[in-house]
Amino acid sequence: MIRLSTPRLILRPIDKADVQAVFNYRSDAETNRYQGWIPQTIDDVKDFIEKRVSPVFNRQGTWFQLVIIKKAGHELIGDIGLHFFDPENQQVEIGFTLDKKHQKHGYATEAVSEIIRFLFQDLNKHRLTASIDPGNIYSIKLVGKLGLRQEAHFKESIFQNGAWLDDLVYAILRKEWNGGVP
Repeated sequence: MIRLSTPRLILRPIDKADVQAVFNYRSDAETNRYQGWIPQTIDDVKDFIEKRVSPVFNRQGTWFQLVIIKKAGHELIGDIGLHFFDPENQQVEIGFTLDKKHQKHGYATEAVSEIIRFLFQDLNKHRLTASIDPGNIYSIKLVGKLGLRQEAHFKESIFQNGAWLDDLVYAILRKEWNGGVP
């Protein structure tokens, strides 16, 4: 099973034991206002893990969820979703969420950088994308720092929480990736 490590973090598959920790930061509607999924109850998180997350890594047509754990204290501080959407399984969409208590300390950059490295070096993927709300300036800055470029701005293309929202798509090709060096 996949388990990645950085100087400060461990990335591993989400499991049922993570329900409370995930609920604690994912249910914060203000912090997660750009997310498509904000659980209202613990049962929402249980259902998410059991029904919406693939138990198999790197399977075409599925989402796989990893959690971000701080090595110091072994605290779960966020998650990264990987969508293996391409019929040839050469492209991956990435999404990430970090507990507001741990934002602006470089954890998201460290975790996403390691995922990009893994997808390009170890899995030999061709292309990585990220779909971001135009108002989510911190995520836009993060993916830009890691080398992703804006490829599209779709106007009112996502209907969420009773409103039509714009969507920015960022991407990077394996041949464009510079090995994690900003």
